[in-house]
Amino acid sequence: LDELIPIIQPKLNGCNRYYEPFVGGGSVAFALEYKNTIINDLNSELINVYKMIKEKPKFLTYLLTIHENNHYSNSNYFYEVRQIDRLNDYKDVSDVIKASRIIYLNKTCFNGLYRVNAKGYFNVPSAKKEHVVTYSKANMEEIHEYFKDDNVTILSGDFVEATRNAHEGDFVYFDPPYDSWEDKESFTAYSKFDFNKDDQRRLADCFKDLTNRGVKCMLSNHNTAYINELYNGFNIQIIKAKRMINANAAGRGAVEEVIITNY
Repeated sequence: LDELIPIIQPKLNGCNRYYEPFVGGGSVAFALEYKNTIINDLNSELINVYKMIKEKPKFLTYLLTIHENNHYSNSNYFYEVRQIDRLNDYKDVSDVIKASRIIYLNKTCFNGLYRVNAKGYFNVPSAKKEHVVTYSKANMEEIHEYFKDDNVTILSGDFVEATRNAHEGDFVYFDPPYDSWEDKESFTAYSKFDFNKDDQRRLADCFKDLTNRGVKCMLSNHNTAYINELYNGFNIQIIKAKRMINANAAGRGAVEEVIITNY
C-alpha cells in the first residue's frame, strides 16, 4: 500500500469512477474508500461476503460467533463445515450462511488460503487452531458503512465485462492473479479457473483498449519477461513486495513486482 496509494491517489482527484476488477481482499479499495467505486471479482463466494457485509452485517457477525464457539468445542467442526458445499442442496443455502461459512474457513484453514478443486469445492486443510477470531467488529462496521453507500457497486464476473462501461475520466486498477515465474514455485490459482498466459494476454489487450478510450490504468504483476513483453511501451516500475502465502516458509519474503501505468 505504501507504494501503490501514492501512485493512485493523485490521479483520483477529479476522477469520475474508480474500478477494481480483481478486488480480492480489497486492501487498496478500502484504503482509498473512494465514493464512486466499482469492485468486481470472479470469485462469487468472495463477492457474496461483501454483499452480506453490506446487507446483513449483524446477522453475519451473529453466525460467525456461532462458528467460533463450535470451533472451540468440536475438533471436527472445521471439516464438517468444509464439506457443506458438497451437498446437493447447497445451492439452496442462504447467502448469509454461505458468507459466514467461507469467512470461518478462511480464518481457520492452513495459511488463510482460498483454494478450490476442479469441481469448485473448497479443499484447504485445517490449520488446527485452538483459538480463532473470525472478524473484527470495528472493521466489519467500517466496511459496512462504506458499502452501504449507493455509489459503491459490487459485481462478480470477468474483468472485461466489469470494465466495459469505463470511459475517459475513470481510473482502473488491475491486481490480477500474477504471472508465474518459470524457475520458482508461486501460488496464483485461487479458483477452479486458472489465470493462464492467454488470460494475461487478454488482460493486456483490455489494458490497451481502455488506454485508447482515455481511461487511466494501473496494473500490478510479477516482474517476469512475459509481463514486460506484454506491456512494452507503458511505464513500468519495479518494486519489492512481501509474500506471506507459501507452504514452504523459505518461499516467503520479498519478491519483485512491477507497477505498470499508462500515465
